[in-house]
Amino acid sequence: MPVRSRITLLFSLLAFFILSIVCASVYYFSYELRIETIISRLSNRAVTTARLLSQKEIFDEQLVKRIDSSTTLSLKNKVVKVFDTNNKLIYNYIDQTGDQIPVNENILARARKSGSYYFVEGNKEIVAYYYNHVPSQFVVVTAAEDADGKENLKGLLRILLLSFLVGNIIILVTGYIFSGRLLRPIKRINKDIADISAQNLTRRLPQGAANDEWQQLTQTINDLLNRLQDSFDLQRRFISNASHELSTPLTSISSQLEVALQRDRSPEDYHQVMESTYQDVQHMVKLTQTLLEFAKASGNSGGLEISLVRIDEIILDMPAEISKLDLKYTILLQFKDLPEDEEKLFVFGNEALLRTAIRNIVLNACKYSNDNRASIYLMTQEDNLVISIQNNGKGIPKEELSSIFDPFYRVEENKTTRGFGLGLSLAHRIIKLHKGNIKVQSVENMETIFTIVLPAAHSLNSFNS
Repeated sequence: MPVRSRITLLFSLLAFFILSIVCASVYYFSYELRIETIISRLSNRAVTTARLLSQKEIFDEQLVKRIDSSTTLSLKNKVVKVFDTNNKLIYNYIDQTGDQIPVNENILARARKSGSYYFVEGNKEIVAYYYNHVPSQFVVVTAAEDADGKENLKGLLRILLLSFLVGNIIILVTGYIFSGRLLRPIKRINKDIADISAQNLTRRLPQGAANDEWQQLTQTINDLLNRLQDSFDLQRRFISNASHELSTPLTSISSQLEVALQRDRSPEDYHQVMESTYQDVQHMVKLTQTLLEFAKASGNSGGLEISLVRIDEIILDMPAEISKLDLKYTILLQFKDLPEDEEKLFVFGNEALLRTAIRNIVLNACKYSNDNRASIYLMTQEDNLVISIQNNGKGIPKEELSSIFDPFYRVEENKTTRGFGLGLSLAHRIIKLHKGNIKVQSVENMETIFTIVLPAAHSLNSFNS
């Protein structure tokens, strides 16, 4: 069912429910008011008759009957009967000859017990009233047909039913129109989004002036489009840079083999070509492995092997791992105020990826250090483990700090140094994947400090929480 129809239906059902309660309440209270009114009028007639009967010295039966016939003109077919303490009928008035009401000892007894007893017999409404003023004790039974009251009640019922029907029709139509106006921005947003494709991702939805939910939705969609555009641009640059990095050694291999095949050469020449080709192949293998690690770190933690990883042990292994890559690099370690509780040195994560991230940053620090030296500091900070990696070198220009974690990005001054420009980007993604944070501070011609903050395992229920 379309949203517009659902809104109209819910709106109409709510209005139907409210109108039903209002109309039913009006009719119910009007009905109760009519009953109270007829009881009051019949009781007053009974009291008047009883008082006249109690004054025996001036009692005139014909006068009382004339009073009974002239009062309560809106009541039809009136009957008044008066009974003494022995249940003997001492007074009887009837509007219509032959008109009778059933009065038995049980009714008289109930009137004497409760003071007043109301009941209905046929079209007549009857009140048995006990007049107890010693020595005058009577049970006065008054009855009449409230034709006008019932007719008024029927008229009210017709008006309420008509109002209920017309009101619901008006509400249904109004709800349909209102829901259409309410959902008009959604239709506009759908139309605008349908016009956006990969070829025109720069297009954005127009935002209204009113600060309402539709404006917030439009802003959210525009923010999403901004992130999508950034992702597409990053993907294009990544593919372009990866293709360039792969094409360079392939072109070199192709050129060397082509030259080698142009004529016969000495074994030394072939060996030289094979050596150069081997280096290019190794470069491609290393680049491919880095790209695979990059893709793995770009996913989510759901497909990773997660375990408790002790960070200080990874730091302790760094000097040996870096020396395997280049003997001229030197690593200095310093642990600051580590907790006695070893459990606070664990994080949830993938050990291989965390090693890769820290190793890439340390290797980068050594590579661009003036003395091929880097320092690693490990400390705790509240519920986090903080790793600080520092070197002394040329530093990173301030305007380039925001771009150093982009794939294939390399500082302008360092483009002559061999590398892919993927190490820092890979480290950044791995740290983010582990719910951590990484930031960099650099002073040109002095030092550069990378700070990694990882949540300690004891502060998390699980890695995915």
